[in-house]
Amino acid sequence: MTHLFMIKRLTNAFPLWVLLASVASLIHPPLFTWFSGELIPIGLGIIMLGMGLTLRVEDFERVLRYPLWVFVGVFLQYTVMPSLGWGLGYIFKLPVPFAVGLVLVACCPGGTASNVVSYLARADVPLSVTMTTISTLLAVVMTPLLTVFLAGSRINVNAWGLFLSTVQVVVLPIAIGLLMNRYLPKVTKKVVTISPLVAVIFITLIVASIVGAGRDAILKSGVSLILAVFSLHAFGFLLGYFFSRIWIGHEIPARTISIEVGMQNSGLGVVLARQNFANPLVAIPSAISSVFHSLIASLLAAYWRLKPVQNPDGGTR
Repeated sequence: MTHLFMIKRLTNAFPLWVLLASVASLIHPPLFTWFSGELIPIGLGIIMLGMGLTLRVEDFERVLRYPLWVFVGVFLQYTVMPSLGWGLGYIFKLPVPFAVGLVLVACCPGGTASNVVSYLARADVPLSVTMTTISTLLAVVMTPLLTVFLAGSRINVNAWGLFLSTVQVVVLPIAIGLLMNRYLPKVTKKVVTISPLVAVIFITLIVASIVGAGRDAILKSGVSLILAVFSLHAFGFLLGYFFSRIWIGHEIPARTISIEVGMQNSGLGVVLARQNFANPLVAIPSAISSVFHSLIASLLAAYWRLKPVQNPDGGTR
């Protein structure tokens, strides 16, 4: 039990590891830039496999039980965030590669870490898992389409390449994990005890690698890029909570949707940028995104844990 407790503590501290690794990579890039090339999509595939291992067919029954909650969350994911990504690029007058990268990460699905944060915030974890899964599966179509629509006039976007990359690094690993959970439950039960920590390690390596590779560009862009990425997530959390609280009327699902909307799959953004855009700077906003959404989400989780509320199903969280 002691080692499981340590694994859990290390996993929950993922924002700290991402922040420390990113700072270290800015100071001395070779510490993490070795993790590059094919290692990045492989790492993301392992992360998505870990997510698939936690899913069961029964989890999708949540859609039938509370379809409005799921619809609102996914709708806000693919409207609020892409709109913010497009608008903030112009407001902060970002160079084209950074503006396109901001749109790309804004058009990505919810981040897998949102499920962990929902647990820490005493939100609705099954709802979070359902929304993450649906937005991730929809990303096969939505991410390429929205990116082309919002950024296609600024740079040549390979929609078919984005589609194929999303299938390879998202759909296939999740499907494998789902099948393993169903047909190899004993193996899955052992693996899932360490899979969240493994995911944190790979997220940290991916982010730090991209930060290190783009060190000069990040330092040169400075305040404008940092403020744009921070604003993307800050307003994502805020608007996700605001609209869902009005439309649904319950605190717990509003918290869950806020987390889901505010947290993007930044690792996917990095992989899609690297595989489909010639300019390596397009991946930089996704790398910075992982740091900011993790930190904001952690602060929100700590705040909401201190404010238990009535669950719509009954009981207190």
